[in-house]
Amino acid sequence: MEDVTFTRYDTADYLKTEADIAAYLKAAMEGSEDDPACITRAMEVVARVRKTICVAS
Repeated sequence: MEDVTFTRYDTADYLKTEADIAAYLKAAMEGSEDDPACITRAMEVVARVRKTICVAS
């Protein structure tokens, strides 16, 4: 059997602009009506992205 290697997926890697962040938060809010923890996770991702953007600036 062939070894398969997977890379770690992190949504934060794909949120590059404020428009990306806004669309991500909108999708999280629309898709999480029954799971408030989903919004919390989305906010944590956005916080990490914004911290990275501030450090890079």
